[in-house]
Amino acid sequence: MAKKPAKGLTQLGKPAAIPASPEEAVLERVPNPHADTNYVARFTVPEFTSICPVTGQPDFAHLVIDYVPGKWLVESKSLKLYLQSFRNHGAFHEDCTVAIGKRLTDTLVPKWLRIGGYWYPRGGIPIDVFWQKGKLPAGVWIPDQGVAPYRGRG
Repeated sequence: MAKKPAKGLTQLGKPAAIPASPEEAVLERVPNPHADTNYVARFTVPEFTSICPVTGQPDFAHLVIDYVPGKWLVESKSLKLYLQSFRNHGAFHEDCTVAIGKRLTDTLVPKWLRIGGYWYPRGGIPIDVFWQKGKLPAGVWIPDQGVAPYRGRG
């Protein structure tokens, strides 16, 4: 028998539209059943899109989000909807990457979080943006983000 979504979740197990903007998106969290254990959770977003605030053209990135949870985990459907809300959002690469990291940190209060934004070239120059918050707990294995330096990133 399928489990019911945790109390307080507004999107999981229900139809949910893509939010019109990151500010309108609801980013939800659930209790971490292993809050006493340091481990890494990773989300890889190979088809992230936003809009250039100057030209209105789409920008594309490969995002890798790693975090060591504290009391909370991000609810993945709400994360997907939050990230999709950037599709019509005009912001520079640096703004998108850092804003996502800060929003996750504010919501989850993780022990450590990092985000790598590997942006595809615009005007022949790829812009990669990296942000992290917190101190990595001792003994935690952090794998490489697995995104090659730009050589056609395909």
